[in-house]
Amino acid sequence: MARSLCPGAWLRKPCYLQARFSYVRMKYLFFSWLAVFVGSWIIYVQYSTYTELCRGKDCKKIIAKLGDQGNLSELVNLILTVADGDKDGQVSLGEAKSAWALLQLNEFLLMVILQDKEHTPKLMGFCGDLYVMESVEYTSLYGISLPWVIELFIPSGFRRSMDQLFTPSWPRKAKIAIGLLEFVEDVFHGPYGNFLMCDTSAKNLGYNDKYDLKMVDMRKIVPETNLKELIKDRHCESDLDCVYGTDCRTSCDQSTMKCTSEVIQPNLAKACQLLKDYLLRGAPSEIREELEKQLYSCIALKVTANQMEMEHSLILNNLKTLLWKKISYTNDS
Repeated sequence: MARSLCPGAWLRKPCYLQARFSYVRMKYLFFSWLAVFVGSWIIYVQYSTYTELCRGKDCKKIIAKLGDQGNLSELVNLILTVADGDKDGQVSLGEAKSAWALLQLNEFLLMVILQDKEHTPKLMGFCGDLYVMESVEYTSLYGISLPWVIELFIPSGFRRSMDQLFTPSWPRKAKIAIGLLEFVEDVFHGPYGNFLMCDTSAKNLGYNDKYDLKMVDMRKIVPETNLKELIKDRHCESDLDCVYGTDCRTSCDQSTMKCTSEVIQPNLAKACQLLKDYLLRGAPSEIREELEKQLYSCIALKVTANQMEMEHSLILNNLKTLLWKKISYTNDS
């Protein structure tokens, strides 16, 4: 068989020998790289099995943010009970890794802490970093869903007015409103500290077929201690720079150009702002004036006011009493 010579080569070796050497070299490099990759992956998986678990110091740092204000041992036991997904009395490595990942999420942590509260959606189960909550029939406080194309052409003011037309009867709205007031009580200085509602909007609230309020999105409800760490010393030019979520606001200290850590408006004031139009529209004439007065007093609440906690409790109880008295003997409630 005739073989072509490699042009320009000094020793005139047949070309097929050079091609063979190149093929062997490539094959060697490929398998070397594959061995390194597979080995590295095995080492990573084995190592991450241990490093992804929290260290004792990390656990204490996360959990004590809440436990310092309540019963730490009770909180730890509660978390371990939830982490034991198969209820065999032991927390496996997989369950521990899954629970640790989920505990970094505000919503999951709040569902664990408030699992026995009426207005917190029940935790149905979890796997890895996914969790399932109970289904809620109505996933917005009021309004009607429209295609996004239509939404673009509707002015916001008209949209708000239109939303108020698509609501339950007034007694049922009052029952839903009482549920929101009760949820505010649940997260206000509870056994594990104070939680702040940083996105108090209708789309985050829902209700079931019995018109009991259910929170449908709690991702922006955060422990007060966490928020203070997040926002303090943030550089600011004005108060507009000192906002977390949509409505957790602090003030800008102009002398230091840093955000302060104290939130200006309590949860109750934000809830009342949301409920104002919702409750006043269609309110019975005999209570409308008193209801409006109490709602505006509620909206005016400030965290920095003297005796704020006493005023908070007084206004909240007065509102609940006024609403319950009016709907106690109605079929719609």
